[in-house]
Formats: sequence, structure tokens, C-alpha cells
Amino acid sequence: MKYIHGSPTPKVSKFNMGDLSTHFARRVHLVSRENVQIRHNALESARVSANKVLFDKYGETGYRLQLCVYPHIILRENKMIATAGADRLQEGMRRAFGKPTGRAARVHDGQSILIVYVPEDGVDTARKALDTASTKFPMRSRITVEEIPVEEQAQVPVEAPVPHEEAEPTEAAEEVTPIVTAGA
Repeated sequence: MKYIHGSPTPKVSKFNMGDLSTHFARRVHLVSRENVQIRHNALESARVSANKVLFDKYGETGYRLQLCVYPHIILRENKMIATAGADRLQEGMRRAFGKPTGRAARVHDGQSILIVYVPEDGVDTARKALDTASTKFPMRSRITVEEIPVEEQAQVPVEAPVPHEEAEPTEAAEEVTPIVTAGA
């Protein structure tokens, strides 16, 4: 990534919406059925459309919507001129690295993209919201419903995707002991 001097900021503004402190009884997932890259503007569009359906039904406190992927991948484009005489101005495939135009999230088959937490009677609304969101994505998807056990409801953490991938240190950090000198 040292060749890309400025990456565009992702358009996704929030990853967790709704009531983040309440523990709900049902968890509804929008799961990818293909390996695909999803552009950041498609992620934001799906988030907004799902949030609108849920907000209209439950208000601010009756649900929790979580976006599970982060757009790490930087998309580049080598723009070509499409006018008369462009062949004299353009370089073609010489130095065709491209300029950053957007970001994308890499999603694998079976990975959850959006998760909605709702009460027991809210599964149909959550399915409708995720079905609306799935139309914004360039792949086939499925919706799965999970019942959260009562013991686990108190332990559901609010997870946000990691904004930047950081490498784990491979070696253990050495302890530094201070040197104490005796004064005269």
C-alpha cells in the first residue's frame, strides 16, 4: 500500500444502530452465499434502507442493527479518455496503476454482513429489513434466524469491525528493568 498515497474515506458512517444496551431474544443474519467484494456505497445504502424499515416500526429503542464488515480494500481505476485524438494523449497500459476511487469489503461465502437483534415478535420485520438491504448487494444471500438463549442474552457484546488491520506482534515483549544507581 506504499504506492497509494491517499485512500478515500469510507462512506459508511455508523456500524451499530438502535438500542445498544438492551438484550434481545432473536438474532437475524443476512449471510452471503458467494465470495464477493462489496463497495462502500453499497454497504451504506443497505445499512440506511434496513435501518429505515426497523426505525419506522420500532423507533430508536426496539432493535439493534450491526454492520459486520469493514471496507479495507482500496479500489483503483486507470481512467481512459474516450474522445477523438485520445490515442496521442494517453499512455494505454504503461504506468496503469490507477488512482484510488473507492473502497470495498471482501466478503466470503457464509459470512454475516448485517445482524439485526429484535424481540421475539420482531422477526418478520427484521426479515423484511434484511430483504430490502439484500437488494443493494451484488450477490445472492440468505436470511437466518437465531434464538438467543436467556443466559447468553446478558453477555451479547456490541462488536464493531476493526477499522484497520493491525498485525499481531509475533515475539513476546521484553520486560525492561530500571537501572538503579546508588548516590554518594
